[in-house]
Order: sequence, then structure tokens, then C-alpha cells
Amino acid sequence: MRLTRIGIMALSLSLFPYPGVADPVISKTYSYFNISGRTGAELERELTLRGPMLEQTGTRHPGATRIKLGGSVKYEKLDGRCRVIGTEVKLETHLTLPRWKNRASADKDTRLIWDTLSSDIKRHEERHAEIARQHARKMEKALEALRPQKTCEKMKARVDATTKSIIEKHAADQARFDRVEAASFERRMLRMLRFKAEKRHKGG
Repeated sequence: MRLTRIGIMALSLSLFPYPGVADPVISKTYSYFNISGRTGAELERELTLRGPMLEQTGTRHPGATRIKLGGSVKYEKLDGRCRVIGTEVKLETHLTLPRWKNRASADKDTRLIWDTLSSDIKRHEERHAEIARQHARKMEKALEALRPQKTCEKMKARVDATTKSIIEKHAADQARFDRVEAASFERRMLRMLRFKAEKRHKGG
């Protein structure tokens, strides 16, 4: 089976003055789309027809992760210097995954293919969410560590530059992960299929 790997579905950022000092506020939710089919080829076709549409590519994919990263920063001017006295970074991730309706009526080989493929899709999307969590924490620490500036306008400019840099690094890390996954997809699937087939043969 040849399937295009998954990318980020959406990413947005907003930062604005607002009180609050805390660790990143992180949430993760899931939704599912149903597919049918009783052969590997039918499953592949269904994923292509019914998977979530990515705006960046204009095509459907077997799964997707929507990422919303935002938050707030509170400034205070004291003794002629403006400093950050509170930050709150919020991250929302929403994973869209496939659900197979015909498992009970399919043969063992097709079920093996599905179990291997669906596990890989979920692992892939969970990793996208984890990359986003890592950068949310980096953003929180970077904003809290900013040095005071002479004016709050300069402080805001420093905040904007810091968040922009982290967002760009986040996007680059997500894209790099997709490239690595795409390059190793067939090899990874074959390895997992062999392992599961051997385990099933041994009664594991």
C-alpha cells in the first residue's frame, strides 16, 4: 500500500497583554472518520476518499493533527524598565483518525494490514502533537526569560520576535518529521507487518 504521510492541518498564534503566570495550558482531543472495505486496496481507496482534507496540499490524508498555539503576556513598567511579569501559553491539538467499519467480516490478512496501518497513523499524529507540546513549553520558558527593556513597546517587540522565532522552528520541526516519516514509510510498514505476522504465527 502506498499512502502519503500526514502533515499539520492548521496552525495559528496570538499573543496579547493579559495577566497570568502558569505552565502551558495543553489540551488534546480526537475525532474519527469511518471507512469501509474488505481488502487492502479498498482500505487505501477509502482513506484517500474520506480522510481529512489538508488546506496546505488540497488533498485528503489518512489522518491529521490540527494545532492551535496562542496565549498571553503581561507587562509591567517599574523603575524605568518594562519587564514581563506573567505569561500563559495555550496549546490545543485535535487529532483526526480513521475508524474501520468492516473489521468483523474481513479476513485475517486484511485485519493484520489494518492493525499495522492504523497503529502507524495514530503514532504519527501523536508525535505531531508531542512536537507542538515541546515548542509550547519552549515558548513559555523563552518569554519568561526575556530581559527587561527601556519601554513596553520595545518589550512587546522582543516578545513578538521571540514567539515568531519559536513558531518558525516549530513549523520546521513538524515539516522535518513528515519528510523523515515519508522516506521510511514503506520500510517501516513492511517491518511491522513481518513482526506481527511472525507473532501471529507463533500464537502471540
